[in-house]
Amino acid sequence: MLRFTKMNGAGNDFVLIDNRLGVHKFSRGQIAFLCDRHRGVGADGVLLVEAPAGKSDFRMRYYNSDGGEAEMCGNGARCFTRFVNNITGAFSPLRFETPAGIIEAQTDGELVKLAMGSPHDLVLRRTLDIGGVKLSTHSLNTGVPHVVTFVDDIESTPVQHWGAQIRYHPAFQPSGTNANFIKEFEPGKIAIRTYERGVEAETLACGTGVTAAGLIYAALNDATSPVRLLARGGDWLEVGFRRTETGFEDVTLKGPATFVFEGSIEIP
Repeated sequence: MLRFTKMNGAGNDFVLIDNRLGVHKFSRGQIAFLCDRHRGVGADGVLLVEAPAGKSDFRMRYYNSDGGEAEMCGNGARCFTRFVNNITGAFSPLRFETPAGIIEAQTDGELVKLAMGSPHDLVLRRTLDIGGVKLSTHSLNTGVPHVVTFVDDIESTPVQHWGAQIRYHPAFQPSGTNANFIKEFEPGKIAIRTYERGVEAETLACGTGVTAAGLIYAALNDATSPVRLLARGGDWLEVGFRRTETGFEDVTLKGPATFVFEGSIEIP
């Protein structure tokens, strides 16, 4: 039987597994089984705590619900931080490896503040043809690639339809991209909805998407740090940054990470 912990970060939910000894080797199908909401635990992704390869404290390995490994997950990284502190004792700050680079995290109760890696590949005002609809989009890589589109009505936006077309658009092949839709409702505060690559559906929150949206909003509106974003699950997340001549540095993401339950499951 496999021991696991279920957590969520702003509604983005995960199965967390202690794999510091390296005894667990999961196939793509087994990851998908764990994330299956009918036959498994149910989650947007799986997070493994592993021994580091370098001089950090741990390694975070993240899999989307389709079984594919991804470079980084902001909401998952906050859950990872609290999970590590729960199984090993207090690490503050905690430094852990991801394929997107070293992440540093500090806890404040149920809130976790991540020092994100440097964003790159910023492209503003690119028009995409989405099934005959012309969308003005912006893109940024915050550990994984994201497209951000401002919309007039966040509630009526066809997130699943547009998100899937953006995710598989030729401009972002072969790896694809995540798709975010945002609406400002007062200066420095915006609502966001995200279609996640690998989940292939809208999720209640996406940390790297929130980070990308916050930075693109700041770039286009000359906004000051921090920018606050309301995720679909109803939680607020906060993106901090320092402007430079070439972009942004000292990027942070702050938000909740909550324990849900623990259990055991038999893996087929």
